[in-house]
Amino acid sequence: MVTGAAVATAGLSVDYGDGPALRDVSLTVPAGVIGAVVGPNGAGKSTLVKAVLGLVAPAAGRVALLGDRPQRTRHRVGYVPQRSSVDWDFPADARDVVTMGLYRELGPFRRPGRAERERALAALETVGMGHLARRQIGRLSGGQQQRVFLARALVQDPELYLLDEPLAGVDAASEAAILAVLRAERARGKTVLAVHHDLGTLRDYFDWVALLNVTLRAQGPIDAALTDEVLADTYGGRVPLPPRGPARAAGAGLEVAPAR
Repeated sequence: MVTGAAVATAGLSVDYGDGPALRDVSLTVPAGVIGAVVGPNGAGKSTLVKAVLGLVAPAAGRVALLGDRPQRTRHRVGYVPQRSSVDWDFPADARDVVTMGLYRELGPFRRPGRAERERALAALETVGMGHLARRQIGRLSGGQQQRVFLARALVQDPELYLLDEPLAGVDAASEAAILAVLRAERARGKTVLAVHHDLGTLRDYFDWVALLNVTLRAQGPIDAALTDEVLADTYGGRVPLPPRGPARAAGAGLEVAPAR
């Protein structure tokens, strides 16, 4: 595995019992990129993120996060799961959810105090959600919920962000807000790796890509890795290479708008 990579896997395989979800994936995500993992449904994209985090056990292979074993560096990673995996009926407001991101730092015997609540509120302000800090999480829209979970990762001040479909099903304002925050984090030297579903926005939103369909089909800077041939191989048929369009660069130059 490459030393100094933000994420590195060697021969990573995961099998859920009905066939491989991932097979022999050797991934190298360089530090300081906004990277995407793309591929068709059932390609293993979410499984890859979970395996990297240690949330699912690999059948084979090795993983390194930030140059070391995940057990030693997982606290330096901010994770945003798929919205569909979250219980939105949980009786907590937006600030409570963000404060949960500080529990590891607090330890088992300290309760969040004023300082932690202020940090949580500051993270919510960063994503444009400060005015909804006391709203129950289930009463927020999909885009607002996604902003809250991004704030929960932000409050940890991680070096690496792993996000599973952060832009799926969100409104345009939330999409722009999320992208603006992730670009600001990249400008601070952080690394972002996100599962993404929309090929039409891929080249505008990301600068690095991994194309996955159970096996890794290509990886690298987006203009080098994203070719018609690789897309056809990944998706099992001809997929036109999406053009780069400045009108679609939703996060570029935008400030985070308050979520309504």
